[in-house]
Amino acid sequence: MTALVTDFSEWVIGAELSPFSIEESIQKRLRLLGSQGLTGMALSGIDMALWDLLAKTQGLPLATLLGGQPMELPVYNSKGLGIIGPQMAAAEAKGLVAEGFDAIKVRLGYPTAKEDVAVVAAVRAAVGDEVRLFSDYNQSLSVTEARVRAIALKDSTLDWIEEPVHFDDYDGHAEVRAVSDIPIQTGENCWGPHEVAKAFKAGACDYFMPDAGKIGGVTGWMRSVALAEAIGMPISSHLYPEFSAHLLCVTPTRHWLEYVDWAEPILATSMQISNGKTQPLEGPGAGLEWDEKAVEKYAFR
Repeated sequence: MTALVTDFSEWVIGAELSPFSIEESIQKRLRLLGSQGLTGMALSGIDMALWDLLAKTQGLPLATLLGGQPMELPVYNSKGLGIIGPQMAAAEAKGLVAEGFDAIKVRLGYPTAKEDVAVVAAVRAAVGDEVRLFSDYNQSLSVTEARVRAIALKDSTLDWIEEPVHFDDYDGHAEVRAVSDIPIQTGENCWGPHEVAKAFKAGACDYFMPDAGKIGGVTGWMRSVALAEAIGMPISSHLYPEFSAHLLCVTPTRHWLEYVDWAEPILATSMQISNGKTQPLEGPGAGLEWDEKAVEKYAFR
């Protein structure tokens, strides 16, 4: 990944700071190789860096450069609740809520539907009825099994079922959606707006959550959410909360910001969460400032 970013950067050095033009140029170079997988992530990373730099040259927050303004956003805690069983999940859920959140996400995909239901019930009992609860299957089910589990969970008060089947099985998602009383969320593994269009055409979901590191950075995000606005599709973010917060601020159908703290050990400042809300980091660009000593400490060589 580092090698790809370094190689692609050679195509950027000396170019005019025009992210749309640079993205188009790199896409042309990748026409035969494709812009999925690691190449897509490298392209997204470079695009995000270019938009961040452009905003900094203007002394503006990224959201402002993109034509919006920084604003308060609803945020959910996505840091934990892996496949750890009902007792541990219930205890961990209480801790996640105590950090200032009123929405959390639990991972499902236990050996049986009965176990999934039991875990959701345990978490709900632990956090109470006022906390919003999302679920994520991380592509772990067949379409047939996903249909069974969606029906089993119908009384669980979940806000959504995320990525129940393989990410690009859009017809399969639509089949699950057809029998589910719970909204279907997907999108984190879509590689660019063309894949987004396929998902929407198939009726794959009720909600969509692009990943800035896969969708094509800021450029891919803006093109994708334009498609979402046309059909009224609610858009949440996937990972990169410090950067994604700015993008949600200019997303007309903005929904939820997903929060993880993975970058915090190397950041000089971190996002502040209060009463289930947060705002983009202050300062020009995305507002990211590195803790250089921490970067040195954790650097991989």
